[in-house]
Amino acid sequence: QLQLVESGGGLVQPGGSLRLSCAASGFTLDGYAIGWFRQAPGKEREWVSYISSSGRSTGYAGSVKGRFTISRENAKNMVYLQTNVLKPEDTAVYYCAARPSYPGVFSSDYEYAYWGQGTQVTVSS
Repeated sequence: QLQLVESGGGLVQPGGSLRLSCAASGFTLDGYAIGWFRQAPGKEREWVSYISSSGRSTGYAGSVKGRFTISRENAKNMVYLQTNVLKPEDTAVYYCAARPSYPGVFSSDYEYAYWGQGTQVTVSS
């Protein structure tokens, strides 16, 4: 069974950092591109970042560019989202999602086939 599991969320003060992880089971990630999305209370889910199956291509939403970094370790079947200089508006449930590898940067949730259950990130003093 294909499964994605996020971890690493928590409560952090503004300006702090968290490293979110996305672990895959039931399949190998190296044939899949990964997206990170987030959903804040009362808001629609929004795209945060993307990484190609090889890791050579990445993309970021304007609101996180320069603060977040996506990476992957295919040998460990893991993808990471390093979040720095966190702001209260970054508070949301963060999800990772997988889609079969294809050229391009994919930022719409309907383009992803597999989803994790999410990890809560709360930025507050």
